[in-house]
Amino acid sequence: MALHTRITEMLGIEHPIVQGGMMWVGTAELVAAVSNAGGLGLLTALTQPTPEALVAEIKRCREMTDKPFGVNLTILPSVTPPPYAEYRRAIIESGITIVETAGGRPQEHIDDFKANGITILHKCTSVRHALSAQRMGADIISIDGFECAGHPGEDDVPGLVLIPAAADQVTVPMLASGGFGDGRGLAAAMALGAEGINMGTRFCATQEAPIHDTVKQFLVKNGERDTNLIFRGFNNTGRVAKNSVSDMVVEIASKPGATFADVQPYVSGAKGRNALASGDLDAGLIWAGQVQGLINDVPSCADLIGRIVTDAEEIISKRLAGLLR
Repeated sequence: MALHTRITEMLGIEHPIVQGGMMWVGTAELVAAVSNAGGLGLLTALTQPTPEALVAEIKRCREMTDKPFGVNLTILPSVTPPPYAEYRRAIIESGITIVETAGGRPQEHIDDFKANGITILHKCTSVRHALSAQRMGADIISIDGFECAGHPGEDDVPGLVLIPAAADQVTVPMLASGGFGDGRGLAAAMALGAEGINMGTRFCATQEAPIHDTVKQFLVKNGERDTNLIFRGFNNTGRVAKNSVSDMVVEIASKPGATFADVQPYVSGAKGRNALASGDLDAGLIWAGQVQGLINDVPSCADLIGRIVTDAEEIISKRLAGLLR
C-alpha cells in the first residue's frame, strides 16, 4: 500500500513529500537525499552566486541521484535584483523538468518555463493568489499557511483554514505547506484537500542538510513559540527563529517612524548564511517555522520520509478507519 496522488503521478515520485526551496540550504547534498528517499528535492537557484554556478550544481545533483528533482526560483523585490532571466535560461538549458516558483509577478517566468515543457509548482499564501497562479498556468499550487517559515503573507490565515478554503476553489493539485513535519501532518493535509506536503524547516534538521549541527540542535530544542515575526510594519512579514538578532529587529521595527533601512544592517542574507555555516546562533537571522515544536531528532532524509509515510498510512488505514462503526 502507498499514498498515490496526482502529485506523485505528475512529479514521478514515490511519496507525496516535497522539500521546499530554502536559501543556503537547498544544495545538491540535501536535494539528492530527499529525491533518493522517494520525495522531491528542490535546488535553490539563488543560493548559487551565478547562473553558471547553478548549472554546475544541477550537474552535481545529477551525479548524486537518478530520481526526479527540481529547482526553486523565488522572485523577490530588490533594489538590485539578480539576473532572473539568466537563471531561468540556465534552468531550462540544463533540462530541468520541475520548477518551484515563488514571489510576486511570476507570469514571465511561468510562460517561459511552460513553453519548454516544465511542470510548475507555485507557492502562495492566500486563496486569491492561488487562483491567480492557476490562471497563469501553474500545474501545482503549494498553499502556505501562517505557521510557515519565510514569508507567510499578510493575511495571517493558518493552514487548518487556508488549505480547505483553497481546496474549495483551486482545481489543480495542491501541496500543503507550513507547519508540516510528521505523519500526522501528512494525513491531515490529505483530509483537508491537499495531495501532498511541502516541508522546509523539518528538512533543515536532517543529517544531509548543509548547515552546522549546532543549528540543527537549536531547531530540535526550540518549541512552537520560538519564532519571531519580522518586517510586519513593512508589509513583508517574515517568520524566523527567535534569537538575539530577530529580537532586536522586532524591537527596532516597533519604534515609531522605523523604516527598513533601520534594520537592514542586521538582516542581510550573508549574515544568515554565516549563522547556518558557523553554528553561531546570533550571527544573523535563522529562518524557521512553528513546526520547530514537532522536531525532536536529526534523522537521515530516508528515515524521516519513511517514518512520515508509514505513520500517515497507519493513521489513515487503521486509526481513522477504526473510528467507524
